[in-house]
Amino acid sequence: METITAHSTIKKIFPIRGMTCASCALSVESMLQSQEGVIQAGVNFANSTASVEYDPSVVQPIAFKKIIQSIGYDILVEETEESKDKLEDLQQQQYEGLKRKTIWASALALPVAIIGMFFMNMPYANWIMMILTVPILFWFGKSFFINAYKIGKHGKANMDTLVALSTGIAFLFSAFNTIYPDFFHRNGIHAHVYFEAAAVVIAFILLGKLLEERAKSNTSSAIKKLMGLEPKTVIVIHENGHEAEMPISAIQMRDRILVRPGDKIPVDGLVYEGTSFVDESMISGEPVPVAKNEGEKVFAGTVNQKGSFKFIAEKVGKDTLLAHIIQMVQQAQGSKAPVQKLVDKIAGIFVPIVIGISILSFVLWMVLGGDTALSQALLAMVTVLVIACPCALGLATPTAIMVGVGKGAENGILIKDAQSLEMAHQVNAIILDKTGTITEGKPQVTDLIWVDKNPENISVLFTMESQSEHPLAEAVTLKLKEQVVESVKIEHFKSITGKGVEAAYNKKRFFIGSHKLMLENGILIDNQWLFKAEALQKEAKTVIYFAGNEQLLAIIAIADKVKVASAKVITDLKDQGITVYMLTGDNKETAAAVARQVGIENYKAEVLPSDKADFIQDLQQKGKKVAMIGDGINDAHALAQADVSIAMGKGSDIAIDVASMTLISSDLAALPKAFGLSKSTVNTIKQNLFWAFIYNLIGIPIAAGVLYPFFGFQLNPMIAGAAMALSSVSVVTNSLRLKTAKL
Repeated sequence: METITAHSTIKKIFPIRGMTCASCALSVESMLQSQEGVIQAGVNFANSTASVEYDPSVVQPIAFKKIIQSIGYDILVEETEESKDKLEDLQQQQYEGLKRKTIWASALALPVAIIGMFFMNMPYANWIMMILTVPILFWFGKSFFINAYKIGKHGKANMDTLVALSTGIAFLFSAFNTIYPDFFHRNGIHAHVYFEAAAVVIAFILLGKLLEERAKSNTSSAIKKLMGLEPKTVIVIHENGHEAEMPISAIQMRDRILVRPGDKIPVDGLVYEGTSFVDESMISGEPVPVAKNEGEKVFAGTVNQKGSFKFIAEKVGKDTLLAHIIQMVQQAQGSKAPVQKLVDKIAGIFVPIVIGISILSFVLWMVLGGDTALSQALLAMVTVLVIACPCALGLATPTAIMVGVGKGAENGILIKDAQSLEMAHQVNAIILDKTGTITEGKPQVTDLIWVDKNPENISVLFTMESQSEHPLAEAVTLKLKEQVVESVKIEHFKSITGKGVEAAYNKKRFFIGSHKLMLENGILIDNQWLFKAEALQKEAKTVIYFAGNEQLLAIIAIADKVKVASAKVITDLKDQGITVYMLTGDNKETAAAVARQVGIENYKAEVLPSDKADFIQDLQQKGKKVAMIGDGINDAHALAQADVSIAMGKGSDIAIDVASMTLISSDLAALPKAFGLSKSTVNTIKQNLFWAFIYNLIGIPIAAGVLYPFFGFQLNPMIAGAAMALSSVSVVTNSLRLKTAKL
């Protein structure tokens, strides 16, 4: 994906491989920014991409590859289909590999934990635990040690550093005590082991990373589905009239293309022959297909309905509207701040402090420890690192998220990641799409007013609409089917483009269509019916007329009904101090009528997908935390731009994939519950982090021996291990409390 800027620089988004935490993203970002010719670079850990603006006369992307590979990561600079497919395969393999590691590590850690807690005195307990812990640490958990080494080379520390240090030293200390138990026994100290601590930490943190990877994978699937809207092959009409099927990549500007019923339109262009209706919901969000006649524009990714037509290609490849939508979604997702986990931020400060305290305690015990100095010094150093072991830290977020997600699912809310949960309770501006969000998203007959109702007229109306290709005709046939109407044999059926249809039955002529069609065929309509039609139109309804034998027989009003819950939910949101906006691609009259009906003061009509995203960006620049609720492909860009994106469960797959939350039932009444769940979950995560750290703040100084000069007390490593386990139990128990929270 490429953008040429005004300064003759190029801005591209490149996939990055090998990042495991937010600190990795910062390392990659700083290396890119240090490259000569790079104007600016930003790395997004959440979707594993780098957005780089560079001067092509100074530097080429291949240079990025060399510098990124030098610090242990990789960047995909090739843009061929093969390289993209290879990246997808590698990402899938990486996810499957992490899944296998998590399952195996958990399976081996369980017996280690059971023996360490309940069966320490069984024969060969230490040896069994050591044998089971070796593969957990040095095979399934080797990435923690590799990443800690990589980041350490640059003088930095993160969660991986703490995991590698604490589990590595706990294992080495435990292995030493298993092989040489007499070393401590000679000095009257019990040779305790920490295999269960090391094994459980690795298993839980792998689980946390698996949950994170699963959330991240949804980001790219949305882009893939958007790309899937583009057909692989097209039918090109050559100068001699010969039709040939060609790959879409071969299409050139000014090529003449045939589109058959049901086909996806491959590129943007101009119709020069034929008529049809095209589903443009991906652009406008509106459910009613648009009539396409000679001279009208068509867009890539939209779907042709019943007719066929020929058009001239005007924009191809990266210039089509669909390509721009894909590009905007990628940029919006990449522009979000990297997921700087609180744990990683704290770990950056916490790790050096813990290492410093452990070394200091070792030195002080060696100097002041007397005859047993070495044993006491080793014990103090290991105890400090063990009590600082990040088991509770590793559990704090994943357990709260797992319980929060379960609670959300019970209430019809599907939550994908911690970021949306954290942000939702801060939202003070909500943007609602109209069609499919506030309204049902399907045209329905709201009024069928008969001037002359009899079985014959009802059957003729049903038969004519059944044969009509007009998208609103289906709404009429569905309405009449409720009355168990039977078809009749009509003659001379004819579709009149842009106006309606006509047919003959029992030597009478019948018409269905616009007021203009009625006037052209000499059907006069009394003022009382015209006034009625005008009143219906003011309610944002489409009015069509049914006439026969030169007389008006019925007036039919069709509209997209407002959902029952919409007005109450909007009132509830306003009561919570949230400003509600409605953005729609529909016309001003319809937008005004719907806004009035549900009590929305702030609305905009005739809005394009990019306008929605720009509107969100404007609100964000004013300091608002913005939530976007939508259901269509046309909402994908805006959903990606919003701080919190919420899709309707009955909407498009692409909207659901882009969004960080989904209302499974498409019921807006779940919205306030989503915000309540966010608040409860964030509070739980904060409480968990408090419990995770309080043991460290109290335990580390005691483990170092700060109480020894006053009370002669040195913390036993066994008690340190128990304190660490207790902090984990506190975190899990606190997370489980979320299950009983009221939303």
